[in-house]
Amino acid sequence: MDTLPDITPFQRRLDELDAQMAEPSFYTNARKATEISREQQGLRRMLEDYQAYARLSRELAEHAALLKDPSADVELRALAQQELPELQARRVTLQQAVLLAMIPPEPADSRNTVFEIRAGTGGDEASLFAAELYRMYTRYAEGRGWKIQPMSSSGSDRGGFKEVIFLITGEHVYKQLKYESGVQRVQRVPVTEANGRIHTSTVTVAVLPEAEEVDVQIDPQDLEITVQRASGPGGQGVNTTDSAVRIVHRPSGLTVYCADDRSQIKNKARAMAVLRSRLLKLKEDEEHAKYAAQRRNQIGTGDRSERIRTYNFPQNRVTDHRIGLTLYSLPAVMEGNIDPLIQALQRAAFEEKLAELTGGPLPQPRRPASDDE
Repeated sequence: MDTLPDITPFQRRLDELDAQMAEPSFYTNARKATEISREQQGLRRMLEDYQAYARLSRELAEHAALLKDPSADVELRALAQQELPELQARRVTLQQAVLLAMIPPEPADSRNTVFEIRAGTGGDEASLFAAELYRMYTRYAEGRGWKIQPMSSSGSDRGGFKEVIFLITGEHVYKQLKYESGVQRVQRVPVTEANGRIHTSTVTVAVLPEAEEVDVQIDPQDLEITVQRASGPGGQGVNTTDSAVRIVHRPSGLTVYCADDRSQIKNKARAMAVLRSRLLKLKEDEEHAKYAAQRRNQIGTGDRSERIRTYNFPQNRVTDHRIGLTLYSLPAVMEGNIDPLIQALQRAAFEEKLAELTGGPLPQPRRPASDDE
């Protein structure tokens, strides 16, 4: 692809944002002001890159004309020939930058994230692997300076998790983690296996952008809230008072249970936070479905056949089936080194969106290497 899409709509949008920022009341809503300012800066950079791309295009056209002109000075033609590769490379770099900037960011990308991990098929082994995934994601989050806040959990007899829900706060958390949603399976010899056979178990992961009250309006009349004593181990006082909270949202059928804290008030607040995030995700999925089928399901059924990623311990490999990427560095991945997977998924998503925007692939694409599963 040698040209760029029409820049006029982006210039109009920048003019609109400039006008909004000039209003005296612009900074009344600090969060909205921050979002608009960020969008304005991005558009301004993109338009500057577009102008530089246009200048380079004109320069390249002049070089091409000079090279075709038999009457041109020999030394000038030689200089033009020498400069041509560098100019072409700079032009492609600018073209990539402009095209990527033209892809509208998802509104939730800057949000904090509610992360849910549940054991699927596989009994105790699935719950143990759920605990290992929880450790993997918390290691990754800590490495980026993000904060982890436990919200709800249900342990298994062998020290794993039947379910664990936690909040990750930090910069662009959802943007980095949103492609982790789906069924993730593990292939290995479980600690519970006496005959040394390899088993396949699954864990489901849901990554939800944190919702605020302004994002999702919940009618209190639609809620069924019950309190009860927490079951199982929980420390002194947790399971001797009615601190556990269960909330059912009747219109959607969603149910949230929270019992990790001794305080009923805190458990209710956490349960409401999870409910809002789930409802926001439902709302976003419905909007996306109007334009195209979902590329990935959020959770799936937990069946072994539904998976986005496989962690194969005997072969020391992790394979992401959506992009055909296999890494033979499983111990590092389980320690939280998942950037290679995340970056490859982000690149693939960018290329898909660019194909929709331009009708063609990204110039000089660098697809992640793939291996057999």
